[in-house]
Amino acid sequence: MPLRRYLIVAAVALSLAAQTKQTFKTRLTATPADARTRAALAGSGTASAMLQGTKLTVSGSFEGLVSAATIATLHSAVAAGVRGPEIADLTISKATSGTISGSVDLTPEQMTELHKGGIYVLIDSEKAPEGVLWGWFLP
Repeated sequence: MPLRRYLIVAAVALSLAAQTKQTFKTRLTATPADARTRAALAGSGTASAMLQGTKLTVSGSFEGLVSAATIATLHSAVAAGVRGPEIADLTISKATSGTISGSVDLTPEQMTELHKGGIYVLIDSEKAPEGVLWGWFLP
């Protein structure tokens, strides 16, 4: 009987953990890749990400770009401030200000990176195709 009770409590705890929502936030700031792109970089924004189970849902807004946004992507890296590979496309307003949104199911490795600040948003624009706004999610 005690073992069965323990298993039931463990199952309930795991179920509650999967349902727990965690929120992460970031400020989107202009970050030049090199000196030649500095003039095309302007703007700012904010984004938040809600993690429920393995699903990460992103929403945010941006403003003040020099040229229209073209794409927004979610990337995974080993730590905050470090570049990493793209893991998902986000929906973005194709304008100098607007919104971003999207969701992705994270792998166990990506979930670890998220908790270390390694998941980030990257917005490209017409005049800055290698990234105009960047932001690493922090708890």
